[in-house]
Amino acid sequence: MSESIISVEHVHKSVTDSTGTLSILRDIDFSLAPRETAAIVGASGSGKSTLLSIVAGLDTPTSGTVRLAGEDLFALDEDARAELRARKVGFVFQSFQLMGNLNALENVMLPLELAGRRDARKAAAEMLGRVGLGERLGHYPKVLSGGEQQRVALARAFVVKPAVLLADEPTGSLDFATGETVMQLMFDLNRELGTTLVLVTHDRGIAERCERRITIEAGRIVP
Repeated sequence: MSESIISVEHVHKSVTDSTGTLSILRDIDFSLAPRETAAIVGASGSGKSTLLSIVAGLDTPTSGTVRLAGEDLFALDEDARAELRARKVGFVFQSFQLMGNLNALENVMLPLELAGRRDARKAAAEMLGRVGLGERLGHYPKVLSGGEQQRVALARAFVVKPAVLLADEPTGSLDFATGETVMQLMFDLNRELGTTLVLVTHDRGIAERCERRITIEAGRIVP
């Protein structure tokens, strides 16, 4: 097997407040190979989204190690983590997270411009065409349907050709048919670009399309 693109080693996460200490994740340990697809599944409150945030370096574990493309995420300072994310990671969220003051093309151009790419406009337009929005480049999020907004979000995530795509309930706010279209697009782009795909989902059908299922119960991975 090729070297892991993601390695999560004995990760614990707990939070303490006036009522005591709550363990959210307990000794999470797994690795994923390049190009692999994995679904993180479990009941609400089981720790799935917290785990995804830690894999992204957006949240910090109480203890344990996360390696992304060979880099120890939490040995890096915040700026270095952000720079690694910009180079290696794409995100898709349930709530789309588009910039309302930017049109579809500008939303997809944004990560390329932040990376200093001179071909940002051309690459963004091509990716929007790939997701079926070639005629909607100048449209703002407020006039796009939920499915169209999620396709813009997918284009923005994939346009940088990330090593890893992290998706948190990507079809959670879409109707069934639109969700199916978006997921097919996500898997197609995953195969074409060789991206490792990690998604949090409650949808058993989506989870079964992934090569790996990581089931979380009460903060632990279970068989």
